[in-house]
Amino acid sequence: MGPLDFWFEFASTYSYLAVNRIEPAAAAAGLAVRWRPFLLGPIFAAQGWSDSPFNLYPAKGAYMWRDMERLCARDRLPWRRPSAFPRNGVAAARITLALPEAERPAFVKAVYHANFALDRDIADAAILAGILDGLGLDPDAIPRRAHDPAVKARLRGETEEAIRLGIFGAPTFVIGGEMFWGNDRLDDAIAWA
Repeated sequence: MGPLDFWFEFASTYSYLAVNRIEPAAAAAGLAVRWRPFLLGPIFAAQGWSDSPFNLYPAKGAYMWRDMERLCARDRLPWRRPSAFPRNGVAAARITLALPEAERPAFVKAVYHANFALDRDIADAAILAGILDGLGLDPDAIPRRAHDPAVKARLRGETEEAIRLGIFGAPTFVIGGEMFWGNDRLDDAIAWA
């Protein structure tokens, strides 16, 4: 059936939960995971939104923040509500695409941890370089590679592919042509496979 495509956006709160669950869940089912960063901004803009729906609709936002507290406690994940939301994840997404596939999961998890457990600005080049360095990856060469026009085009292409697939939020899982949206649908996606 192929790999489980894991579409995520670094600003997505619920993707923070999914990045910490997906590897063991997929491995238990014998599934490979393909990590697919994309940008929600263009998708939201096409719907007429200039911001996260959690900011545009205060009741929805209040629910999400409380839900994140509950779910992180359940999953034993460190949680700290970001002082700025949503944070710009473009540089982190480009770095992800500049990394070899095998190095992506650790970097992605570390970026989410920085944003949602440590309240760090993941748009800050120094923060991203520190994450790379902490993982034993080159904190100078990789960000330079991420600025290459081919990597920038690849991120645009990933976002265009997400739009073509009908993805409207993150996290989204796609397996065998079926789409499952939301952290709470990860198990359903794996069961479908």
